[in-house]
Amino acid sequence: MLVRIAGAIVQDMKNTLVPHMKRLLAASLPLLLAGCNLTVLDPKGMIAAEEKTLILVATGLMLLVVIPVIVLTLVFAWKYRATNTKARYEPDWSHSSAIEAVVWLIPCLIIVVLGWITYKSTHALDPYKPIESDVKPITVEAVSLDWKWLFIYPELKIATVNQLAFPANTPINFKITSDTVMNAFFIPQLGSQVYAMAGMQTKLHLIANETGVFDGMSSNYSGSGFTGMKFKATAMTNEEFDAWVKQVRASSQSLTKEGYAALAKPSEKVPPAVYASVDPTLYHSILHKYMGDSDKVLTLDEALGNGACTVETAETIATPAAVQSALPAPAAANAVRKNS
Repeated sequence: MLVRIAGAIVQDMKNTLVPHMKRLLAASLPLLLAGCNLTVLDPKGMIAAEEKTLILVATGLMLLVVIPVIVLTLVFAWKYRATNTKARYEPDWSHSSAIEAVVWLIPCLIIVVLGWITYKSTHALDPYKPIESDVKPITVEAVSLDWKWLFIYPELKIATVNQLAFPANTPINFKITSDTVMNAFFIPQLGSQVYAMAGMQTKLHLIANETGVFDGMSSNYSGSGFTGMKFKATAMTNEEFDAWVKQVRASSQSLTKEGYAALAKPSEKVPPAVYASVDPTLYHSILHKYMGDSDKVLTLDEALGNGACTVETAETIATPAAVQSALPAPAAANAVRKNS
């Protein structure tokens, strides 16, 4: 008697709660997906567009196996259900050469194709590979700090914090390092992610195909302020970039080694800042301060004083470079990447 009552209660709960839960789930789907931002699938740069194509092609090839398996699973479950007395019953069946050929041959072919595509794209989309263009590239030295990004423009002799600007349709040559733990430099709508590591320099080459403001971030967890380690990357017209550089040079702030020591201290959610001038040896000092023979972390001056450190590329800041020297020619052709 108790079993029947319990069963009736359970059945009543199913009849009452299940429909309500289904409606609740359907209504909550928009809320669950509200935080999704598929920026990787909305490329605004040549490299990101090629990576999107690679993702879609690889996904499509893998679905050639996944979709038939899902469909056939449902078909077999329906066809060979217990109530289907018309289905063939073959308890002694154990092997089919045709099935074995399909099960092994098709996945092997897909793996071969994926391997070839991966090999080609690995070389074609190598972050260290410069973008071939008739437009003069802009060099940006990026330094990850706790918890902010420092961007140095060595040709323009200016610097910014948590603010990155560049002309559209102009290659950007990034030199990336860290003055703290490992981070990862990433602008999803423009292309590849590259790690920033202390005492090491990594490179990245990107280009924006259109003007706009894109989200930049550190995509590698680096401590309590990691979530606020974001910046805006702004692609401008040549005229807008020219005006932006003049605006930065009009700033009253200069980034000296002493000022950098204060900037490098851990801080969270740092607002954007600009510097009209920057010590030309600063990036090299940061890069080499962790490269001594001992476990001691060198000061910036000690790093440059080390005989193993070369600063041939560091220039004086007596005469700031002309803005136009870093801007593309008006009639320059669109950038194209060499095939590997």
